[in-house]
Amino acid sequence: MRKRFSFVIYLAIAFVALSALAYFIHYLIFRDVRHIFIYMVGDLAFLPLQVLLVVIIIERLLARREMQAKLEKLNMVVGAFFSELGNHLLQDLLEHFDNRLEISSHLNVTESWTKRDFQKAVDFAYHLKVDVDCRNIDLGRLKAFLAQKRTFLLTLLENPSLLEHDRFTDLLWAVTHLDEELEARPSLIGLPEKDLEHLAVDIQRMYDHLASEWLDYVQHLKAKYPFLFSLVLRMHPFQEQQSPIIT
Repeated sequence: MRKRFSFVIYLAIAFVALSALAYFIHYLIFRDVRHIFIYMVGDLAFLPLQVLLVVIIIERLLARREMQAKLEKLNMVVGAFFSELGNHLLQDLLEHFDNRLEISSHLNVTESWTKRDFQKAVDFAYHLKVDVDCRNIDLGRLKAFLAQKRTFLLTLLENPSLLEHDRFTDLLWAVTHLDEELEARPSLIGLPEKDLEHLAVDIQRMYDHLASEWLDYVQHLKAKYPFLFSLVLRMHPFQEQQSPIIT
């Protein structure tokens, strides 16, 4: 860091020296100090405006464009996550929630949904409290499924693009934590009541993140990729009947 700072100082001195040399050559040729100072003051007067245009406006526009490109790549990662395991978890676990009808009524995305509808659903999902009893869930099957997807999850966590999306990272950690909890237990049969309650909290945390991120992703598809949104409408788990067939 210190070497880099020294390099910047040397570079600044070099540019100032070159500027002084250019002005000196100008004086030797034209012998007009007044002309030199007229242009120098003019350049200094334009400098703040140049900084405004280049550093503030143009740089921010480029940064915003770069951020949008990163978000597009990140949405591809999010899409891969839901295709690989997110959609399965949303549907498989929903069937075992006591308040599944309430959840489905709030998250049943349709083609006519507006930004206001999505916002209402997102608000519901952020405060979602699933009513789950782990005795009604096949924990062994859930454990096997998450173990099968473990390598995929670790690959996603290594993606540097996730640094731009804290909430999706939280979702991955919630899924990974549930996987670790289930894997740490040699047997999932006959677990104590308190242990089942602990696993229920882990499942609830994961599903809360799943529902929220799914809504954001679906809203993105509706705005940018209608053909992908069309498949989501036919296959998402919060509707009464699902079918990929268009009738």
